[in-house]
Amino acid sequence: MLQGRWLLLARAAWLSVAILTVIVFISGLPSEFMRLRTPCADAVSCVWVPRLTAQNARALGELGLSVDLFASYWVAIEVSFVLMSSAIGVAIFWRKSDDRMALFVSLMLLTLGAALVVPYPLLDLPLIWTLSAEAVSFVGATLVVLFFYLFPDGHFVPRWTRWVVLVSIFGVMIPSTFLPGRFLPIFGHPLAYAFLGASFAGATVYAQVYRYRRVSSPTQRQQTKWVVFGLAMALGGASVVALLDLVVPRGVLTSLVGTTAFYIFTLLTPLSIAVAVLRYHLYDIDTLINRTLVYGSLSVTLVALYFGGIVLLQRLFVVLTGEKSTLAVVASTLLIAALFTPLRRRIQAFIDRRFYRRKYDARKTLEAFSLKLRDETDLDAVSDDLVGVVRETMQPAHVSLWLSPEPTPHRKQTG
Repeated sequence: MLQGRWLLLARAAWLSVAILTVIVFISGLPSEFMRLRTPCADAVSCVWVPRLTAQNARALGELGLSVDLFASYWVAIEVSFVLMSSAIGVAIFWRKSDDRMALFVSLMLLTLGAALVVPYPLLDLPLIWTLSAEAVSFVGATLVVLFFYLFPDGHFVPRWTRWVVLVSIFGVMIPSTFLPGRFLPIFGHPLAYAFLGASFAGATVYAQVYRYRRVSSPTQRQQTKWVVFGLAMALGGASVVALLDLVVPRGVLTSLVGTTAFYIFTLLTPLSIAVAVLRYHLYDIDTLINRTLVYGSLSVTLVALYFGGIVLLQRLFVVLTGEKSTLAVVASTLLIAALFTPLRRRIQAFIDRRFYRRKYDARKTLEAFSLKLRDETDLDAVSDDLVGVVRETMQPAHVSLWLSPEPTPHRKQTG
């Protein structure tokens, strides 16, 4: 915990970086609006999403929409994303600014929102604001790297990970941020870029798994679960959007919906980090993960059965009658309605046995004990069964049972 002079210095540094981040973000909005309303003309500017292409500009004109409306929409989305991420960071700062890890995370969320959304290198900004934007982007990216190696206790575990962080910061991030012209020819090759990304990702995953299994306390493990859950949901949602983009015909409206969904899914990460840092309902994560696994698997299974049933029934109708029929859709819908409850129970039981084996066995043991307790009248037998149930479900190092003796009734003396 920070106290006294160090607490004041930390808060002053946080406010200084926060103010600079807000000023840089606001100063870049006019240039960002101009970028979004002008069709991209080179490979670098056309890579960044969202962007306006010449094809999208024509499609907007055919729909009766202007490029100014397109640019205004995306600026509003970007501002909303930054406001949400910054609000979470400010809330953490307001409640736990005396905690070093909480202060660190709050600054990361504040700078990351502004640095992640706006492509400052592509904007036409004065030199002072360009340098300030590069500094903000560098701080945000550095804090993200440090977060994955320090969370949740603020220490490097294992110790050698500090050297990985130093190499990533001084060997990759500083050159790529401030000297992109010299850095890109060296590491801009796809194989080199993939090797760097895989190396740092592998080291990060190993460090978190090692910390989780050997160092973290039960509370810290719950915090890690929240962060991993948020990241998994964000990556899963982004993957679904990417897959739909491959299946659904591309168009400007499809791009609008898909990229907006991507921003919404990305917000799950700062939300989960806020829950982990503030420790609000930490232990609800186990139930949340369980429900996500159950209903996610159920949704995928039902969708596959629904569309598969429609295809098969339509082919059957074509063979029998020579034409398609809406009865295939009706029959598939009724099949899904009938399968929902039994399929959910089976998936729930499978996930409980596979991923929550100890809790599943404990629940079954308690249910069996409660049924046996109804017919048991021998106190010694009940005591032995109770000790056995506690030993099997909770697995303590030692179990003992103490029963209070019945009080001896006092006789009232008369005389």
